[in-house]
Amino acid sequence: MTAALLNSSLTSLPLIARGKVRENYAVGDDRILMVASDRLSAFDVIMGEPIPGKGALLTQMALFWFDKLDGIVPNHLTGDDPLSVVSTEAEKAQVKDRSMLVKRLKPLPVEAVVRGYLAGSGWAEYQSNGEVCGVKLPAGLQNASKLPEPIFTPATKAEMGDHDENISFDKMVGIIGADLATRVRDIAIQLYRRAADFALTKGIIIADTKFEFGLDADGTLSLMDEVLTPDSSRYWPVESYAVGSNPPSYDKQFVRDWLEQATVDGKPWGKTAPAPALPQEVIAKTAAKYQEALERLTK
Repeated sequence: MTAALLNSSLTSLPLIARGKVRENYAVGDDRILMVASDRLSAFDVIMGEPIPGKGALLTQMALFWFDKLDGIVPNHLTGDDPLSVVSTEAEKAQVKDRSMLVKRLKPLPVEAVVRGYLAGSGWAEYQSNGEVCGVKLPAGLQNASKLPEPIFTPATKAEMGDHDENISFDKMVGIIGADLATRVRDIAIQLYRRAADFALTKGIIIADTKFEFGLDADGTLSLMDEVLTPDSSRYWPVESYAVGSNPPSYDKQFVRDWLEQATVDGKPWGKTAPAPALPQEVIAKTAAKYQEALERLTK
């Protein structure tokens, strides 16, 4: 395995943005080189230690899903080789297997979240008012219950370090307009259904996921960013799924669980930066989870 990449540093291309996991570099005025690092964030805090191979695994998984979802909505992939836009061997080593060369889009300021199961913040909200983001749900559901139908529960994108905020569909209409909001909702549910049905044949439940969309220069709605990775989705192995409790997942839940009991200066960690140093065992087990999810899906 190649060395872990905590931060990419390409000098031949202008850096547009450094996110929690990815760096985006400008390639001319119409393309972006997205480089997936091995960084991991939990509770919206970036860990100080990388998860070796994670960026390459996430990129492979996103490309796999873009292919599987073909025909539902255009996506941002150009089909161009990411290695073609960097010249030095040092830069190619940072880009290889962990990058996508994509169209430059105008991102919509909302995230398209689809839930097929009740979990996380959705479960917490349901317990308090029987709804998730304004969607009324049947009484008597439990943690991890499968919903009668997938529901669309949008969120606004937070600034770095802040939490995304769940919003109602009506609020989304107020932000991007009724026509676009309706198209995003219907397409997101269609994408989720196709992906969830396929994953189930591989023994994986996709409990929920978030999609991001943008508009190209012609105003065409396109799927962008990562898609259906364990960083943007809740993956549960079928064999350990049981209603009423949080199933073990293929995402960073292993890290979250460790952080929940971690202490700093003798006190529980307050979920603000800096994060406590991850033990090697946690890093290795998290890397293995990502690898297992990819192998299970693609074999």
